Amino acid sequence: MAVALAAVAMTTRSILVRDVDHRISRLLAQETSEFTNFEAQGVDPETGRRFTDPGRLIRVFLERQYADTDEELLGLVGRDGRSPAQQVQQREIPVQRPLHQDPAARRAIFAADAATGTLHRPEGEIRWAKVSVAPYGGEPDAAFVVAFHPERELDRVNEVFRIMLAISGVALLMTTGIGWAVAGRILKPVRLVRTAAAQLTEQDLTRRIPVQGRDDVAALAETFNAMLDRLERAFAAQREFVDDAGHELRTPITIVRGHLELMGDDPAEREETVRLVTDELDRMSRIVEDLLLLAKTERPDFVTPAPVQLAELTADVFVKARTLGERNWQLPEVADGEAELDEQRVTQAMVQLAQNAVQHTTAGQTIRIGSRLTGRRVELYVADSGPGVQPQDAEVIFERFRRGTARRGTRTTGAGLGLSIVRAIAEGHRGGVRLEPTKSGTSAGATFVLDLPLEEDR
Repeated sequence: MAVALAAVAMTTRSILVRDVDHRISRLLAQETSEFTNFEAQGVDPETGRRFTDPGRLIRVFLERQYADTDEELLGLVGRDGRSPAQQVQQREIPVQRPLHQDPAARRAIFAADAATGTLHRPEGEIRWAKVSVAPYGGEPDAAFVVAFHPERELDRVNEVFRIMLAISGVALLMTTGIGWAVAGRILKPVRLVRTAAAQLTEQDLTRRIPVQGRDDVAALAETFNAMLDRLERAFAAQREFVDDAGHELRTPITIVRGHLELMGDDPAEREETVRLVTDELDRMSRIVEDLLLLAKTERPDFVTPAPVQLAELTADVFVKARTLGERNWQLPEVADGEAELDEQRVTQAMVQLAQNAVQHTTAGQTIRIGSRLTGRRVELYVADSGPGVQPQDAEVIFERFRRGTARRGTRTTGAGLGLSIVRAIAEGHRGGVRLEPTKSGTSAGATFVLDLPLEEDR
């Protein structure tokens, strides 16, 4: 802005100087033109005839002229190279040294071959024009000179220039102050983002940036807050993974170490110890695999939906589940249609629910697997006729390493991660899983329902 204001001031000064120059040129041309016309057509008022004396011609013309304040009209009359005599208007000229008081300048103008010019003096510049007078067609021995002193005109131009510079300076200061305040207000959220980012640590991811307005900076703050939410969830998942792994793996490691330390030389005892250690290691491997699967749920590619025929999906799940145990397997209903689902993940969740049902039922009890359409959603369910789930356990059983307290008379294995995996798969499809009581027969039973959208959210 400073460069722009300076350019405007300089351009204005150049325009004003050009206007002064044009005005002076017009004035000089006008005065010389008037003298030329007077010389050609004027008559001496005393004789009534044409002028024959150059001095008389110039004197009469000067008596009839009214010059500007900074303008000098004078006649120069000289012969044989002598210093020309002068005829001037008797008035005050407000310059340091007028032309009629500068003999050297008069001689230079009188001797010049050009009709106009500029004379540069220490006392100030002079713009001049002259008309040579040569009566009877002889050599010129006199001249009419118009001289203009542009100092005061240029001083006014420079004063305007200085005023414009002063106004521009004030405007620049005001604009700088306003710009500083506005920029500070606009960039305040950006500074908050920087401060929040500098104060973030793995132990404290709870800081958020206040969002005000609906501009791009507010959108930046919202985006940053969303990023912090994702970071917080990622760190929480990481800590939960480490805590869960440490908690669940500590027990089998202790069991393995204890049996190995107490193992004797008896072959039968060694064989039993190896069997127990192998079982614990297998359980540790299953826990690690389940934890790694849960850790992947935060990744965007955990679920990759594709068009799936619901009837085929339900039938495949039913066939795979029947191999899990000797139960009264039933397929009461099958949805007919197409949905965008991750077939592998949905099958994994349904088989996990079937495995959970097998663990909480006995041989010959009924387990039903089916699917149905409800509006723009599909429900896939596994219903058993086991002891059911107590109301206080309905939400707990979907958490990691948590089991219900009402499955009496059954023996469970595993680390309590199965239903957590099922919920993660359902949420990965933008759906959910819920528990309902089984509505057939006299037993309590439990029905787990996967509630999923037919189409992927775009």
